Amino acid sequence: MTRTTPPRPLDVEALFPELAAHRGTTTRLHPRPGGPGVSDSSVGGPLLWPVDEPWPVCTEPHRRGRGRRPADIHRARQVLATAWARDPDPGPTEDEQRLLTELGREHRVAGIGDTDPLPMIGVAQLYRRDIPDLPTGPDGCDLLQVFWCPFDRHGRTGYGMSLRLLWRRSWEVGEVLAAPPLPEVVGYEGYVAEPCVLHPEQVVTYPFAGLLPEELEARIDAWEEALEEEEFEEEAEAEPPAYQYDLSIPPGWRAGGFASWHLTDPSPMNCLACATPMELLLTISSSEWDGGSHSWMPREDRDLPGRMRSATPTKVTVGRWGELNIFACPADPGHPHRWSIQ
Repeated sequence: MTRTTPPRPLDVEALFPELAAHRGTTTRLHPRPGGPGVSDSSVGGPLLWPVDEPWPVCTEPHRRGRGRRPADIHRARQVLATAWARDPDPGPTEDEQRLLTELGREHRVAGIGDTDPLPMIGVAQLYRRDIPDLPTGPDGCDLLQVFWCPFDRHGRTGYGMSLRLLWRRSWEVGEVLAAPPLPEVVGYEGYVAEPCVLHPEQVVTYPFAGLLPEELEARIDAWEEALEEEEFEEEAEAEPPAYQYDLSIPPGWRAGGFASWHLTDPSPMNCLACATPMELLLTISSSEWDGGSHSWMPREDRDLPGRMRSATPTKVTVGRWGELNIFACPADPGHPHRWSIQ
């Protein structure tokens, strides 16, 4: 099923014609549960990985011998999905509750050291042919593959994530690895994605307000304040449209466009190799919409019964229910990527 973003609540360029000069596009990926194959763009699906190429591993020093089993995490989600879809009497039964308790247990892996190679989790793969706003990779690569370590124990603070992006030319892959290695346990359930097919859709987007010219940002702020005062006087039930939540940057997984800086002030993202300002490559999001961004919910999801709608189809959680913005160097896509969590 395709996914279609509804028209925006109003034409923001009609109100602020200067925004036309800042207009861009982003491709909403719309991941939804399914059975992707190695030749498909996907989240949490099988990757097109050569059988003779070493799988990415994390060797950064951190404890990695205690956590939940990936298979238990998937099974628990299936049990909950079945329980809450039951009609009548939705919700887990006593037997299901006992099973969920068992599946939620942590386990120990004997004999694993703090620097032993730990298989990273394949989060997503994106084919250039499917996603209009995904740039071509270095040396003509057409396939981007994303991995991360399933523990939040990296970097200077010891509480950061470890991310790896790999580009490849898909036509050069011969025999494909049938059973990639998996970590025996993971430290964070949100790093285990459910297999999802993608429904890419290109939409118009505008920069985060804090990155617009100051005069334009001030006019947008004044317009929003006037709308809020009008709503208060009229006691309107519906929230007035807001630039950040309804008119500029869509929520959810997407490729290209503009990064949101709603958690922190905008931060310069310059390439560490050549100092070129970097561009947003990919956003990995904890949810497809929320109460503030409900207007972006695709039409097809609105038509589903309430119990079948899910704003969290991938089950991935980034940070405290936020999003991960990954940046690439436009001068040389082979330069190291950077990222920020919002």
